[in-house]
Amino acid sequence: MARILVVEDNALNIKLFCDLLAAHGHEPSAVTDSREALERARAFLPELIITDIQLPHVTGMELIRWFREDEALKDVPIMAVTAYAGAGDEDRVRAAGAQAYVSKPISVARFVEEVSVLLADNGAVVD
Repeated sequence: MARILVVEDNALNIKLFCDLLAAHGHEPSAVTDSREALERARAFLPELIITDIQLPHVTGMELIRWFREDEALKDVPIMAVTAYAGAGDEDRVRAAGAQAYVSKPISVARFVEEVSVLLADNGAVVD
């Protein structure tokens, strides 16, 4: 079981992501306000961060940079999830520090597979 922080402002996506994660034995924690994501991550100490890119207040790209600059969180893998999958977006997201990129609407199988790969790559125990 891994602690996974979900940063998402859409209630339906939060439910979907958290339900999928919990169904696979993980402990999800969701934050809807990107301004609170860094503080929540520091308190929760996730083994994976899943963040939307299009967020109000602070963009997912900026959040990724914040996570990468934080001593306690800099090595936590990040999966970016976004509905805005334009040309070059994946390259920009990866350049900012995310290890994975999933476009919305998500493929449930791909989402679960990416979570498992990121956790395994980071040394987490994955069923």
